[in-house]
Amino acid sequence: MTDRKTDLSRRGFLASSLGCLASAGLMAASNLGCKSDPPADTPLVQGDPIMRKLGRTDIVTPIVGQGGGGATDPGFVYKCYKQGMRLFDTDARYRGGRHEEMLGLAFARMNVRHDVILMTKVHTPEQRAGLSPEESKALLYRTVEGCLRRLQTDYIDILLVHDVSSPRPIKDPSIMEAMATVKQQGKTRYIGTATHANMATAINATVEAGIYDVVLTAINFTMADDTRLLSAIQNAADTGVGIVAMKTQAGGYAFPNPDTMEDYSTAVINSAALKWVCQNENITASVPGISNFDHLRANLAVGVDPEYTDEERRFLADNDIKLSMEFCRQCRYCVATCPNNVEIPALMRTHMYTRQYADFDLARQTLDLIESDRGLSACAACSTCRAECANSVNIARKIAELIAVYA
Repeated sequence: MTDRKTDLSRRGFLASSLGCLASAGLMAASNLGCKSDPPADTPLVQGDPIMRKLGRTDIVTPIVGQGGGGATDPGFVYKCYKQGMRLFDTDARYRGGRHEEMLGLAFARMNVRHDVILMTKVHTPEQRAGLSPEESKALLYRTVEGCLRRLQTDYIDILLVHDVSSPRPIKDPSIMEAMATVKQQGKTRYIGTATHANMATAINATVEAGIYDVVLTAINFTMADDTRLLSAIQNAADTGVGIVAMKTQAGGYAFPNPDTMEDYSTAVINSAALKWVCQNENITASVPGISNFDHLRANLAVGVDPEYTDEERRFLADNDIKLSMEFCRQCRYCVATCPNNVEIPALMRTHMYTRQYADFDLARQTLDLIESDRGLSACAACSTCRAECANSVNIARKIAELIAVYA
C-alpha cells in the first residue's frame, strides 16, 4: 500500500513534462521551422532503408514509418516524405480529426498521395452500447466517410478497427460486414485491427476472423518476456496477416524514472528500443512518433541499419532499466485489485500521454472516455491506493500525478 499524498503541483508536473520533452528533443527548433533546419532534400542518413512486405498485401514499406499524431506541421510531414518516409499512421480522433486534416493537406499540396501509405483507425460502433447492427454499420460508414474527407482522398490504404482488446468487437458480425463492405467498395485497400491491451488475444482473434489483413500492436523491449504475445505475432505473420508495431519506445521519448537517463543517453535508449522491434522479422514496420529532425534522423538511421551497438546491447540487457521504464502492458490485472473497480489501464495511458508524450489533447480525450465513477474522482476520494501491478508500474504515484494535473 502506498500513501497517495504528494507535494507535486499541477504547475510542477507540467513543467516536469515539458522539461523532459525539451531534454528529449521534442521541443527542438526543427519542429518550429527555424532557419537551423536542414533543407528537406539534404539526406539525414546515408544508405537505403530496409524494405519489407506487409503480410499478404501488396504493400512494401520501409521498416520505420511515422506514427501517432505527434507531427502537427504539414511542412515537417513534407520533410519526412522527402527523407524517404512512406508509411504514415493517424486516427479519426487524433486532435479531434485535425491530424487527418493536416496529413490530407500535406499530401494534397505535395501531389504524392499515391506514393504514400496512409493508415488510419476508427473506433467501432460495437464499442458503443445500445446500437442495433444496422445502426452500428451506418455509424462506421459515416466515420469512414469523415476520414476520407479529412484526408482529401478517395481511398485509405489501411483501415483499422481501433482499441480492441477482446474477440468480441473483432468478430462482431456487423463490424466485420461493414469493414468488408468498405473494402469491397474500394474505400480502403486493406482492413485490420489495432490493439494496445490484451494484445495476444486480440491478434489471435484477428487471425481467426479470417477477413483482416493487418494488425497494429503495442510491442517493445519491456515485453521481451511476453512469450504469448511474441507467439501471436509469429502466428499472424505465418498466416499472412501483416504486423505493424506501435509503442516501440515504451511510452514516449521521455521516461518516468530520471535514473534511466543518468546511465544511458536518450539517443541510446530510443535507438536500442526501436532496433529491438525492427530486428523481429515477423514485424513489417514500426510507427514511432516523429516530431522533429532529431527523431527523424535517429529513426531513419535505425531503418537503414538496425544492428545494435555495444552500448545498446548493454542497455537492453539491463533488467533494472526494464523495471524503471514502468511501461503499462494494459493487462488489466490491476483492476481486480482496486476496491473501486477504477479503470486503471486507461489512467495509465492518460499518464503516458501527459508525462511522456506531452500530448495533452490525447490525454484529455483518453480521460474523458472513462466512466465518471471509474476515473480520477473515485481515486481522489480514496486516501490509500491498494491497486497492484503484475509488472513494475507504480500505480499510486502515477494516479497522484494525474490528480495533481486534472482533479
